[in-house]
Amino acid sequence: MSNNEHNFYTPPFTMTENITNLVIEIGELVGKISSNENHSANLVLRRENRIKTIQSSLAIENNSLTVDQVTDVLNGKHILAPPIDIHEAKNAYHAYEALNSLDPFSIEDLLKAHRFMMSGLIKDAGMFRNKNAGVYSGTTLIHAGTPAHYVPDVMEQLFQWLKLSNAHPLIKSCVFHYEFEFIHPFSDGNGRTGRLWHSLILQKWKPFFAWIPIETMIHENQQEYYWALNASNTKGESTIFVEFMLSMIRKSLQEYSPNVGTNVGTNVGINPSGTLEKEVLSLLKTNPAHSARSLGEQLDVSQRQIERILARLKKEGILKRIGSNKSGSWIVLEIKNKE
Repeated sequence: MSNNEHNFYTPPFTMTENITNLVIEIGELVGKISSNENHSANLVLRRENRIKTIQSSLAIENNSLTVDQVTDVLNGKHILAPPIDIHEAKNAYHAYEALNSLDPFSIEDLLKAHRFMMSGLIKDAGMFRNKNAGVYSGTTLIHAGTPAHYVPDVMEQLFQWLKLSNAHPLIKSCVFHYEFEFIHPFSDGNGRTGRLWHSLILQKWKPFFAWIPIETMIHENQQEYYWALNASNTKGESTIFVEFMLSMIRKSLQEYSPNVGTNVGTNVGINPSGTLEKEVLSLLKTNPAHSARSLGEQLDVSQRQIERILARLKKEGILKRIGSNKSGSWIVLEIKNKE
């Protein structure tokens, strides 16, 4: 942290070994993708990924449209679907298409993006909420957003940190994403707008992120996404969420460039025996709800291999399973070193 960072609000966050390793691994993937210019010229792939991004981000908010339906909507075709879902898709397309013209450090541009995203859906599109709001599961309040009269000030502080902090752009994008959702600055549309802004921050760092459908990876791991948000809320800092999002970014880059992902175990040190077990334990500490399948996806190894590791760790007394295979969770037991 530089001296000038002491003069403004800094969101609570702890730098961990796992985060450092993820940033290094992502950096290597970014370097390899950046050296291959073919992706930037592939307009068909860019459009397909943009549509996947839109469909996934809206699906997280319970929009019913499939990728094919979103494609048809954007091509001007008529589809049988709820009008509000069609309207949301058109709005999201306009918002993502405007990313190149938006400044990630501008609150005015954030309000503009929210207006694109929520126009015709809510009355206060493009404006911070003037009433208190929260996140509910049914009728149960899960998280209360920042009181409405504080929202403009805390958003100003968050944007000041985003602009002035010397933290790595990967970390800043994830911390901002968490803090944005914690503040919950709008009456509606916070999730989709927060994910949009996360993409914008990454895009300004490396332009090819404009075509990486990270939102698709979040949608595929939606339960873990919400778990990481809630776990960070409970802990009072964004560290858990940052670790989760960095793992999603890493996986998205591997999916986007199969040639890069094929050798990732050799090049960035994920797969060697022993190290992989540490990766599994680190992910389970971050999110005890992980399944063997989701662990395999994040570590780019087979589910069968993960299942063997989990069984060995259980046998050695390092892991304990609570609950059923479908809805249970893992406990990583503390192992004392022998003197």
